[in-house]
Amino acid sequence: MKDEKKGGDILFDIRHLTHTFETEEGKKFDALSDVSATIRKGSFTAIIGTNGSGKSTLARHLNALLIPTDGEIYVEGMKTSDFSHIWDIRQKVGMVFQNPDNQLVAAIVEEDVAFGPENLGIPSEEIKKRVDVALEKVGMTAYRTHSPAMLSGGQKQRIAIAGILAMHPDCIVLDEPTAMLDPHGRKEVMDTVHELNEKEGITIVLITHFMEEAVTADHVMVIDKGHLRMEGTAREVFSQADKLTALGLDVPVAADLAHGLRKKGFHIPEDCLTDEELGESLCPYASKM
Repeated sequence: MKDEKKGGDILFDIRHLTHTFETEEGKKFDALSDVSATIRKGSFTAIIGTNGSGKSTLARHLNALLIPTDGEIYVEGMKTSDFSHIWDIRQKVGMVFQNPDNQLVAAIVEEDVAFGPENLGIPSEEIKKRVDVALEKVGMTAYRTHSPAMLSGGQKQRIAIAGILAMHPDCIVLDEPTAMLDPHGRKEVMDTVHELNEKEGITIVLITHFMEEAVTADHVMVIDKGHLRMEGTAREVFSQADKLTALGLDVPVAADLAHGLRKKGFHIPEDCLTDEELGESLCPYASKM
């Protein structure tokens, strides 16, 4: 399949996706309502929204942890609601969750990374090779014989990512993977994720409430009350500060400051997103002082 707009292969084809939950009181509500979008192979997509917007529900649909109430999701042409494809889809699409402690199952790091391939029935020699490569890719080879319990939050999350990598997925979906980490841990994880995308060509779908993480993606989706409200490149989305604010979202500090300066008459480009770009735009004003 080809995404004619972007010119690349489509990994996820989301067609009129609706997901309905039922409360304990028996009331029904749509966590997602008529969402349609595509995500390309090799892309880095960030999905943002306020708490309860439906972004994590969407994430769980991408590897068939949830099945649509209405509509369909196709993963490389395989329909997630077709149970004969579930195993193949979950091998293609790995999930990393918010709390790494919920994904670490072994007492030793290398045993934890080997857990997934072992469940796939991979031969022992191949598992050893996969563990070696996965740990190297996340920069955790030196910790292979350590206990996960002795690692920092960022290191634990990198081990969780290594465990997914060892299963050779085409895509990794990360659901708020840095929410429980300090700034150093967040940087560790995001550096690792970007490297996997840029050097290994692994498709990344990042669910996040940190706008400084979302701004580094090449494709951004904004979910609000179960609806896809905005979509485009990071520049296209974050240049619309008023719309994002109306949806209860922040914008990157540089973009917010640029927006405020434009209102005061400064000639700052609409798509100014980073500190560097803002500084460059302000240089002409500094030279006049």
